[in-house]
Amino acid sequence: MAKNKEQDDLSKDFLKWLEEDPFGLDEDIKIIIFKCLDCGKEDEVPEYVFEEFHYDLNDNEEVEVVCPFCNGTMRRARNVPSD
Repeated sequence: MAKNKEQDDLSKDFLKWLEEDPFGLDEDIKIIIFKCLDCGKEDEVPEYVFEEFHYDLNDNEEVEVVCPFCNGTMRRARNVPSD
């Protein structure tokens, strides 16, 4: 019987821990807008993805990703008004 009580206590502690958002799932994700050099369409890229791609680049290099619309090259949009 003591074992069941101990498991119940562990389960309650675990559920309480999950309610506190231990993985940061409720945090807002910062978005960076990328614009395709070929087709001109824009796409949203999470900031953490941008940071991962930017890690190995030199100061004068820009992050480039593949356009999901035309498979062209996308770069970060720099205060470019949308069409």
